[in-house]
Amino acid sequence: PSRGLGDVYKRQLFILLCFFEVNSQIAGESTYQFLNISSSPRQLALGGKEITLYDFDVNQPSINPASLNSRMDNNLSINFSNYFSDINYGTAAYAYTINNRGNTLHFGLSYIDYGNFSGYDEQGNPTNDFTGKESAFSIGYSTKIQHLPVYIGSNIRFITSSLEQYNSIGISADLGILYVNTEIDLNVGLVIRNFGTQLKAYDEIYEKLPFEIDIGVSQLLENAPLRWYLTFENFQKWNIGLSNPSRLTTDLDGDITEEKVTFVNNIFRHLIIGAELFPESVFNIRLGYNFKRGEELKIIDQSNFSGVSFGFGMKFNKLRINYTYAKFSSAANTSFIGLQLNLN
Repeated sequence: PSRGLGDVYKRQLFILLCFFEVNSQIAGESTYQFLNISSSPRQLALGGKEITLYDFDVNQPSINPASLNSRMDNNLSINFSNYFSDINYGTAAYAYTINNRGNTLHFGLSYIDYGNFSGYDEQGNPTNDFTGKESAFSIGYSTKIQHLPVYIGSNIRFITSSLEQYNSIGISADLGILYVNTEIDLNVGLVIRNFGTQLKAYDEIYEKLPFEIDIGVSQLLENAPLRWYLTFENFQKWNIGLSNPSRLTTDLDGDITEEKVTFVNNIFRHLIIGAELFPESVFNIRLGYNFKRGEELKIIDQSNFSGVSFGFGMKFNKLRINYTYAKFSSAANTSFIGLQLNLN
């Protein structure tokens, strides 16, 4: 009680995470779910998973390695978010061009710290305190297909996870392809993310990684300083909509009917939309909407703007500052701040 509702909320979230990750063969579909958290404030502002950015943003290859290019050379980025309650999440990225042909390497790091928890046994007696932490380190490379405006790239990622007394190690890879049409300012991308395996399981059962296939398109409007983004996520699985238990209906005879996820509703749960105003300027504004997040986290008969995110970016000489505020639900909102420094 002395720790307040924040610790209670954090404890419940941690227990839920352990339930899904340690016992995902029963209740969940994959482990290492932190790999799907947005890698930067810009990503979160545009809905959380934008794969067609192709510019100076050194954070972008973490989600689509094909976007890696020489404009990112010797750029360092650090991002931090007080995710929920006392849960801290952060990422870092760095790119280095290795020769005069533009071949560039990318290094990425992400971590999440769930904080400290007081342990209790089944009778409520205090035991040892414990923590929960996960991290991932990646190396990426991309190249251009000769005579075509098409780029391909890959990431290799080493993953570690420690949840209470359980530890796990994994390895994963990403493959990306990006088509960049400079004449009409149109980008089209495809990413195969998080395919790999656990090298060491939490217990004795090896679990799946959060594998997914994403397709995206973006374009800069011809007569307006605005770029729009559209991402179709989880292409590998069509039915991703689950009925919400809070939307059960009961008739006069006591018969219970579950919510039905319609065909159209399921389509929209795959979509993420975003827009960036003044994308090439020293100051730009970003807005995004994640339909799946908005549908799953909204409160019945109440408008709480779940799924909405917005942010901005500013450039001061060689320093870029990015900030995003995202609305998850009435009880869970997050701020994400990042710095990118050109070390050249």
